[in-house]
Amino acid sequence: MAFEGLSEKLSAAFAKLRGKGRLHESDIKEAMREIRLVLLEADVSYKVVKDFVARVSERAVGQDVLESLTPAQMVVKIVNEEMTALMGGEVAKLNRAKKPPTVVMLCGLQGAGKTTNGAKLAGYMRKNGSRPLLAACDVYRPAAIKQLQVVGEQLGIPVFEMGQGDPVEIAKAAVSHAKKFGNDIVFLDTAGRLSIDEALMDELRRIKAAVEPDEILLTVDAMTGQDAVNTAEKFNEELDITGVMLTKLDGDTRGGAALSVRAVTGKPIKFAGTGEKLDKIEPFYPDRMASRILGMGDVLTLIEKAEAAIDEKKALEMEQKLRQNRFTLTDFLEQMAQLRSMGSLEDIAGMIPGVDTRALKGATIDEKAMPRMEALILSMTPEERENPSIINSSRKRRIAAGAGQRVEDLNRLLKQFDMMQKMARSLGGFGGGGKRGKRMRRGGNPFSMFGR
Repeated sequence: MAFEGLSEKLSAAFAKLRGKGRLHESDIKEAMREIRLVLLEADVSYKVVKDFVARVSERAVGQDVLESLTPAQMVVKIVNEEMTALMGGEVAKLNRAKKPPTVVMLCGLQGAGKTTNGAKLAGYMRKNGSRPLLAACDVYRPAAIKQLQVVGEQLGIPVFEMGQGDPVEIAKAAVSHAKKFGNDIVFLDTAGRLSIDEALMDELRRIKAAVEPDEILLTVDAMTGQDAVNTAEKFNEELDITGVMLTKLDGDTRGGAALSVRAVTGKPIKFAGTGEKLDKIEPFYPDRMASRILGMGDVLTLIEKAEAAIDEKKALEMEQKLRQNRFTLTDFLEQMAQLRSMGSLEDIAGMIPGVDTRALKGATIDEKAMPRMEALILSMTPEERENPSIINSSRKRRIAAGAGQRVEDLNRLLKQFDMMQKMARSLGGFGGGGKRGKRMRRGGNPFSMFGR
């Protein structure tokens, strides 16, 4: 999971503060020293770390913190606020032209995921009512045009290409094509390099001058740490980028890029690629990301994922079953299919405040495993599906044999079922008053698949 190492080390630093009933300046200094080391290990820029720790320290040694009944929580709150500010403070939207089409120039180094994530972004904009056009302006990388055509076809988005021509002329023609055929946003997939060179920058500058893009979005690989920040700084100097799109946030991201890019370039992170599938892209919310890094969960994103994945009518039916303690293994199979579209159980649990994701390490919903799970459940008697606790050793052998599988496979299924029930208990307190509670109750609780 993204930022897992950073999150665990920061939690360990805060744990030392929580063990004290009252904090002194020496406690704050020791905590800040550890936080500084953690951030440097995460490949955050030294200057960014220095300024960040200075701001947190200045606020943390104030009387409001030292005399607070819960000083450790106050320190965490300050770190959360400063980390949110470090990553931009508020969500930054894509710049849109007053008169369509909006022109978005995608740039970045090879291997950062520019072409695929640019197509993902086009798909995201289409879901939100736009009519995007992808333009193949990378005429150098082998199969770059074909790659864009393939992902465009998968997403149902038209791709404009003129073969191995002049990228500047292709960009101009793509904008004219969009005007003619009513596409309100054009994504220019420009060429990348293994490293920044003058020829690349000159071409990008000429494309910028020719089409005057409303948005210059730099694609940055979140797993490359400080190198990504150096790349962003150079592109910003040459092109005056308007925003950043982070990719590979689903990997083992240390955090350096996300925490440094905004501070170094002054330009916001606007979108983040969160997986390999073509729908795995989302706006970058600095406050939500800071909360996740600090182990405070991300309930709003979880709500949005649940609302998108769950059939409302079925959710209401499932809610009634859960209220009446009638949630069976057959229901579990159906819910697993819906959960699958939300990502791994580890990622979902990471958005729930207070849930230790280490307990769910590696717990994923394998699409290929679904038929095997179904066979095991159908091999059970109705009574066993209703009450899995009665499944003893002899019943397990019978069920596994009937499904043509091993007892170990059945044990894994029962463990996942038990895990889901634990998640239900973790979420049992949500859905109360306020705006969040009203949103969760509107049209049924979007968490009804977990419980109430």
